Amino acid sequence: MDVKIFINNYREAFGEKAELPIVFWYSDIPLAETEKINGCFFKGLKAVREGNPISLNAEVISCVGGKLYTGFSGVLERVPNFVSVKEKYKKTPEMVIDFIESLDIPLTNQKYLNFAHIDTVETFEKVEGILFLATPDILSGLATWTYFDNNADDAVTAMFGSGCSAVVTNAVVENNRNGKRTFIGLFDPSVRPYVEANILSFVIPISRFREMYYTMRESCLFDTHAWKKVRERINAE
Repeated sequence: MDVKIFINNYREAFGEKAELPIVFWYSDIPLAETEKINGCFFKGLKAVREGNPISLNAEVISCVGGKLYTGFSGVLERVPNFVSVKEKYKKTPEMVIDFIESLDIPLTNQKYLNFAHIDTVETFEKVEGILFLATPDILSGLATWTYFDNNADDAVTAMFGSGCSAVVTNAVVENNRNGKRTFIGLFDPSVRPYVEANILSFVIPISRFREMYYTMRESCLFDTHAWKKVRERINAE
């Protein structure tokens, strides 16, 4: 898989106005010096979208949920009550515990989680996932591309979870099982202020991207009348 070839294919499929995706991966050496991010670490993705990478760890991430869902810590005692009683995202703390346990989040043995704009990296080696911040029209293309060679009911999923869970946890867990699911996310109201009103996330874990990389030009994203009309609208905005 070649990063430059993928970028060229993506631009040809979606047009120049479609935002390029972000890649994320773990390492023992930080890609960039990153100051502590108070609150949701998705605040830091603004810099990444502008071409400046960030490297997260348990000190940079202040949110206890962010530390949990990125694998830098286990479940802290106050998380279930906070998600249920304070945020009111689940009816009971016990439901929160059940949800977290069902994810089976692995603790990372590496020191940093890096996020970088795809056009600033040279390889997909060690990448956990590809994160698209997408409008409905772009989501249409991404989902249709995903369905092209996969008839499974969960080929595209929309699971409950925080922004960091929808992006990082789901990709890591899926890679560990060599799974084929992709994930729509950023439904969590807590993360919504840090993306535009018409943006959701679409994450392709690397275990699935290894297949999809080769199917892109075969799919409806190239040489079809229907997608051409959508592509024109994406680039007319």
